[in-house]
Amino acid sequence: MIKKLMLAGAATSLLAGAASAADLPARVAPPPVFTPVPVFTWTGFYAGLHTDYTFTDRQRINTIGNDLVPTNTIGNVTTLRRPPVVRNEQDGLANIGGGFGYNYQFTPGSGFVVGLQADWAWTDIHKNTFYLGPQLAANNGFSDPSAFRQELSWLGTVVGRVGYAFDRVFVYGMGGFAYGGVDYRANFYTTAGANPPLALAYAGRYNDLETGYAYGGGIEYALPTDSFLSRFSLLGLLGIQSQAVTIKAEYLHYDLGSRNVLVNNTALVVNGGVGPQPRGSYTSRFHTEGNLVRAGFSYKFNGL
Repeated sequence: MIKKLMLAGAATSLLAGAASAADLPARVAPPPVFTPVPVFTWTGFYAGLHTDYTFTDRQRINTIGNDLVPTNTIGNVTTLRRPPVVRNEQDGLANIGGGFGYNYQFTPGSGFVVGLQADWAWTDIHKNTFYLGPQLAANNGFSDPSAFRQELSWLGTVVGRVGYAFDRVFVYGMGGFAYGGVDYRANFYTTAGANPPLALAYAGRYNDLETGYAYGGGIEYALPTDSFLSRFSLLGLLGIQSQAVTIKAEYLHYDLGSRNVLVNNTALVVNGGVGPQPRGSYTSRFHTEGNLVRAGFSYKFNGL
């Protein structure tokens, strides 16, 4: 009997415990962990490569004579024996260059961006321009040729950039300092009484660095971090991870100013030294100005 009572008590306790457990509130699940989506910023250093199309449309070469006697070089220009003005348009495609810079974005995501950028491009644009003067009685009925050469071997710029970023799209203007390597040449030939029949009578050359200014604008887009350009880049192979890869298109106008080149006589003797000899000098003024249309990509590094 006692054993039956003990079993009945245990069963009652179990039922009471189950009923109490049913009255307890259900276990509350832990809140989900919130991971914020990173906001893109243009702040940071960058470096990249680009290719350019370079063209000119305003370049002129002006020539004046410096002497009235003994050969009257001023009169030679007035009578068009030597050209007073020559236009020299040039263009070049697929020229290679590179650059680097730093941007600072005031508010991540969308906002104003300022920066500084330095670029260098191998332009290698040049043109030879020829002029054949009229047949003048003062030149024994012969036409004297003139030849000009103008070249921009390379161009560098250091410009500021100011614009607005719409998340991964950046629209900007730029302006600043420009410099480049130029080569200017002017050669004036004579035919009347020369030996040989075509001989160089005047020559001038300037080959050096010119400086000026540049301005323009562009648009740049930042590709996602896992872009194939980032994964398979040379930097990636070296173990250097960039934050983003950007692609851009830019327009740039440059002006390196003007330079006077003295086109001096070569001491050539004509007609055996009898009669007027090619002496005196000219001044040819070269102006270097043009445009770049540029496409390129850059590797952007973490903002600092």
